[in-house]
Amino acid sequence: MRTRPTPRPLPAALALLLCAACTGGAGAKDTADGAPGARPGTAGARPGTAGVGDPLFPKLGNGGYDVARYRLTLDYAPDSHRLKGTAELTARTTRALTSFHLDLAGLRVREATVDGRPAKTARSGTELTLTPSAALPKGRTFKATVVYDGKPKTITDPDGSEEGWIKSADGAVAVGEPTGSMAWFPGNHHPSDKAAYDITITVPQGYTAVSNGELTQRSEHGDHTTFRWHTGEPMASYLATVAIDDFDIHTTTTDGTLPQYVAVEPELADRAADVPDQVTDVIDWGTRTFGPYPFSSTGAIVADLPDLGYALETQTKPLYPSPPSEPLIVHELAHQWFGNSVTPRTWKDMWLNEGFATYAEWLWEEEHDGRTAQEIFDDFYDGTDDESEGIWDFPPAAPPSAGRVSDPPVYGRGAMVLHKVREAVGDKTFFAILRAWTRDHRHGNADTAQFIALCEKKSGEDLKDLFDVWLYADGKPKKP
Repeated sequence: MRTRPTPRPLPAALALLLCAACTGGAGAKDTADGAPGARPGTAGARPGTAGVGDPLFPKLGNGGYDVARYRLTLDYAPDSHRLKGTAELTARTTRALTSFHLDLAGLRVREATVDGRPAKTARSGTELTLTPSAALPKGRTFKATVVYDGKPKTITDPDGSEEGWIKSADGAVAVGEPTGSMAWFPGNHHPSDKAAYDITITVPQGYTAVSNGELTQRSEHGDHTTFRWHTGEPMASYLATVAIDDFDIHTTTTDGTLPQYVAVEPELADRAADVPDQVTDVIDWGTRTFGPYPFSSTGAIVADLPDLGYALETQTKPLYPSPPSEPLIVHELAHQWFGNSVTPRTWKDMWLNEGFATYAEWLWEEEHDGRTAQEIFDDFYDGTDDESEGIWDFPPAAPPSAGRVSDPPVYGRGAMVLHKVREAVGDKTFFAILRAWTRDHRHGNADTAQFIALCEKKSGEDLKDLFDVWLYADGKPKKP
């Protein structure tokens, strides 16, 4: 999640979400079997829902279908800040649908099709409703294509921070946690619906366009260059990114086999000179500690965005707004296991991302001649660590609102929960738990109840009291 050096409230884009309509596509009519033109299996077809009912972001995402793949074709002009896009979604219905929703903030929809046939469109707030020419049966794989353009939004959050499409001095960067991805492409923008991605970006000559996964093709035509990126492993939409600038590119392989792609703003090259080697070291360490690295490439994007105020664990290539410290690299790369591969089922379980990534920093420091994890725990408990302020404001597994889902309790106290588990079950069992967690839920979604069950299964112990006190109880627990 948005991470150190400045932990901050999770961007909620609440004004956009609160105005989103739940109409499910006004004017859509159910089509029953036997009606003229009806498809078999469409009896009882009805509009898909706007929102998946997330406890903290109830209007985020959409119901009635699961996306398997996004194919995004983008053309961006930095001088005019105009984006042209075509989004093709390959999805499967989970029930018969007369219409369905996509999340999209701003931008103008020019046309839409479903399975190649024109579809009606309607806009209300951040909801884009597509009504196909005929109802879609349950279990049907379909393709929805949306052509759109305009000046993509930068979404300002209640705390003044920003996400969405962020202009830099010479280019732009897309960051999406939790709602910003809807600023540059339409989709099912909830972490429970992960998909593969193919992202093609055309930019003026002299620019480099970087995205997730592997670069499969770079081609020049006239005064423009096109970059094609492929992400084969499932990815939550908030982890998708595009970074456009005149980057310096460093390519190598981590441990001799894993492709590594690091893009650095030229003005930051001297200060970021160690980043490629640090990425290699942290990936190798993480593989030994957490289990096999879950993706087919790794890297980093070091942009010049001093006002952004946070880094983000964008899949395979974390985004840093300035040259990162070593602990920050550890944090963001730990997220590749905890958050990117094993993704929370709902935003309320965000401590499974941030607590784990913060504890990875503690483990790294412990193994690299710094404080032990116990000493860091004690400093957090006593309030002497710089990152300990505010960690007792609420239980890490019970954020009180969407705007506070990445406040200090989710980070620091979340890490303290893991240390208490380690203390209770011993190192051998604890690290076996971490490796089992990343193995059993690789490329999937999971929740807190599943983690607790795994801890008890692996240890053979009843850990209810531990989790009740450290994960769920209000206030500061008694001195350990």
